Amino acid sequence: MINSTNNIHSNINIVDNFKKSLLVLSSGEQFEGYAPVWQTNTTFGEVVFNTGMTGYEETLTDPSYKGQILTFTYPIIGNYGVGDNTLWESPKIHVSGIICQSIFNNTEHYKSTHTFFNWLQKEQIPLLCGVDTRELTKIIRQHGVIDGALVFDNNLIPDKFSNTDDVDYVKQVSIKDPQIHGNGKYNIIVVDCGCKENIIRNLLKYDVNLKVVPYDYDYTNEEYDGVFLSNGPGDPKTCIKTIAILKKALLKDTPVYGICLGSQLMALAIGANTYKLKFGHRGQNQPCMDMMTQKCYLTSQNHGYAVDEKSLPDDWVVSFRNLNDNTIAGIKHKNKPFASVQFHPEAAPGPLDTQNFFEDFTRLL
Repeated sequence: MINSTNNIHSNINIVDNFKKSLLVLSSGEQFEGYAPVWQTNTTFGEVVFNTGMTGYEETLTDPSYKGQILTFTYPIIGNYGVGDNTLWESPKIHVSGIICQSIFNNTEHYKSTHTFFNWLQKEQIPLLCGVDTRELTKIIRQHGVIDGALVFDNNLIPDKFSNTDDVDYVKQVSIKDPQIHGNGKYNIIVVDCGCKENIIRNLLKYDVNLKVVPYDYDYTNEEYDGVFLSNGPGDPKTCIKTIAILKKALLKDTPVYGICLGSQLMALAIGANTYKLKFGHRGQNQPCMDMMTQKCYLTSQNHGYAVDEKSLPDDWVVSFRNLNDNTIAGIKHKNKPFASVQFHPEAAPGPLDTQNFFEDFTRLL
C-alpha cells in the first residue's frame, strides 16, 4: 500500500530542490513523499508521532528523540522559522529523520535567523514531506511500535530493519566530562542521560550549585545535597551502570528526584519493572492527575516506556497517573525524599502547569 499527498508549500520549488522518496515501514506499508535532493542515504529509526502544534525547535533538539524518525501530526511545520540556540534543548538536532505533511520555508518571525529547511540542511537531517501524516498516525496507533526507513533511492528498498530497542542511545547523548553550573548554597548532582537545557535553567532559579555528570559517573562518594535524574532516549534497561550507581544513592536519605527516563531508572533501581508502550506518549497536552490532591494537569511528554505498577515495592506509591491510558506518570517513596515524574515539568515546549516539581525538590535540600 502506498499513500501520498502533495502538500508541499508552494514557496519551495519541487523540481529544483526535491525528489520523490519513500517511507517504508517494517509492517510493509509505504508512503510516498518528497525529500531534498541532497539526501541520498537510507535512514532507519523507530517511527513515532508528536501532536504538538508549536515547539519544533525544542522538540527536535530534545536528546530523548535520539534514534527516532519523528512524524509531526500538525500539518504545517516551519512557519515561524528558526531562531538562535539560546532556547534550544541541546546544541543540535537529535532525531534520525523528520516526516511532515507540509513545510513553510519562509521566515516570518522577528526572532527568526534562518529557515526550517536551511536548518535541516545545515545539520544534514533527513526530511520527507508531502506525506499523509493522518493515515501514518492511524497505522502507528493500530500497529504499535514500528520501525521504518526513509528511502531516497526507490531502487534500494530494504528487506530487513535494524532492531532499535537494544541500542544504548544514552551513551551517545550524555556528556563525556562533568560540568559545573551556578554558585549557590546547595550542591546538586544532575545525572545527564540526555538532559534538556530547560531542566538546568529551572534548577538554576534556586540557590543551588549544579554538577552535571555523565550517565556512568559514580557520584555516591562525593558530598552532595541532592540528586536529579534527567530525561533521555531509549530503553532504560540499557542503562546498567546508571542504575547500579543509583541503587547506592538510594541507600541514603538524600533527596533524589527524576524526570521521564529518570523516573524509569528510579523504578528499576528499586526493583520494579518497566515495559515498552504500544506507541508512546509524545506531545504537549497529555492529561495527568496528582493522586495526592486529585488535581489534573496538562503535561508535556516524550517517552516510549512506562513503569509496571504491579512491580512497585510496598513502600512506594503512584503519585501521578496518565488519564489517557491510566499508566503511571509518577512514583514516590512513602517516607523518604525520593520522587519522580514521567512527564516534563520543565516543558519546552508545552504547558508550565507542573513546574512546582523543581520547587518541591529544592525545598527538601
